[in-house]
Amino acid sequence: MKKEVFITETNCITPIGFDVAANVQNIMNGVSGIQLHQNTMMDKPFYASIVNSEQLNEAFAKISISENFTRLEKMMILALEPMIKKSKLNFDEKVGFILSTTKGNITALENPSEDNFQKAHLHHLAKNIASFFGFKTSPIVVSNACVSGVLSLSIAKRLIQAEMFDSVYVVAGDEVSRFVLSGFNSFLALSDLPCKPFSKNRTGVTIGEATAAVLVSSDNENSKIKIIGDGSINDANHISGPSRNGEGLFRSIESAMNEAKINANQIDYISAHGTATLFNDEMEAIAFNRLGLEDVPTNSLKGFYGHTLGASGLLETVIGIQSVLENKLFLSLGFDEMGVSESINIIKENEDKNINYFLKTASGFGGCNSAVLFEKVK
Repeated sequence: MKKEVFITETNCITPIGFDVAANVQNIMNGVSGIQLHQNTMMDKPFYASIVNSEQLNEAFAKISISENFTRLEKMMILALEPMIKKSKLNFDEKVGFILSTTKGNITALENPSEDNFQKAHLHHLAKNIASFFGFKTSPIVVSNACVSGVLSLSIAKRLIQAEMFDSVYVVAGDEVSRFVLSGFNSFLALSDLPCKPFSKNRTGVTIGEATAAVLVSSDNENSKIKIIGDGSINDANHISGPSRNGEGLFRSIESAMNEAKINANQIDYISAHGTATLFNDEMEAIAFNRLGLEDVPTNSLKGFYGHTLGASGLLETVIGIQSVLENKLFLSLGFDEMGVSESINIIKENEDKNINYFLKTASGFGGCNSAVLFEKVK
């Protein structure tokens, strides 16, 4: 019998709050981090969800006086610090550390130098965070496009079930940068308005930034939720375009459901990837319908945060866990009129609902897909 795996601590740093409680309160009040910006990252005004740097520096100064950390590193440390302090684990060879990101310190390359080239390496980023807290084990980097955050949970779960670790701290993060904005702009995928996932009038993605952190453990003391199934299938459809029939996502969810031994009728809530691009939202709707999940209440949190790349899956899991714990469904901000060919049950306003099983999905460039299923701890 496989070892049970739990999530016992969560935290996040976002443009709408520097802890989970603040984020949930703003979501309940319909407050989005997406704003119109005008700076050197683009040659015209653009919508994005960006953490206030002054507030970030003030918060970081309370835990460290060091000037040697990048902006993203500060956000990651702030996400981890209260969890590590609260959990009081002794760092030894049975405590692991996973860092999830898509681009890491990519902004370091805007000012080329040997030191900045070093900073841009993902292993360098992971070692900096690990060293700050004194992890004894070597950090593990998960960088697989926009499924990175969800995939890192699957990896943490499997490492614990393989008895390599008893507990694993997972942190995920990415920041808005000129590189990321220009990349999505080159695909003509950036929306000229705040994004509208699954909507008929959606015009593309809005980029955001955030960090999120969780403690995954075999110890169910003070556990928030149990991870009961996962799946990650690459359909190799296209370098940037998702499968038109949702095959990879379909198989990922199916794998998670098979491991969890539950059926579609038992799932109470889906936190979708929902980027508001034409093909992603369509693909997800098709995959959900193929699995009989079309009636399950579904939202995308991109209307609050934008697409936070490698952080998105973990951040949205953290908020999804709060939905489960508080028995509340949060609206899918920006949704107006159904804009996908297959009907799905988009959450249009906040509502109370008893939630026992929760599904988180993610998809990304290169045909990668991931799904993780969670169960409320009774």
